[in-house]
Amino acid sequence: MTKGSRQGFTLVEVLIVVVIMAVLAAAIIPQFTDSTKDAKESTGKFNVHSLRGQLEVYRAQHGGEYPDVLTKLTVKTNADHTTTGTPTLGPYVREIPDDSVTGSNAIATSTAAPIAVSGTTGGWIYNATTGELRINHEDYDTF
Repeated sequence: MTKGSRQGFTLVEVLIVVVIMAVLAAAIIPQFTDSTKDAKESTGKFNVHSLRGQLEVYRAQHGGEYPDVLTKLTVKTNADHTTTGTPTLGPYVREIPDDSVTGSNAIATSTAAPIAVSGTTGGWIYNATTGELRINHEDYDTF
């Protein structure tokens, strides 16, 4: 056999390439899972801050009072909080967004101040008296 007639890779060469690919995969995959978590947290923070801002706009246009239910942000209202006649205020958001952690847009109400989140049910928890709003998840309620 001549030196120039080599036709393929040796087993050792193939194993080295496989080991290098495994090391690279082990280094890259955890970064993707962290970026997914970071994206969910960033989206959650953005949604919380946006909804809080719209609650403040609602309050400014309705005599200093927050809506009795969070879904009132999605409809036109009168200054007295009613929806009869030809309301001119709002809507403040198109829809209540899903929370980015669980994908739920369920809305729980609370009368506690500050809101006490317990569990991981997801969605939103809202206090109509104080206007406080949080993600209803114990790991993400500090936004």
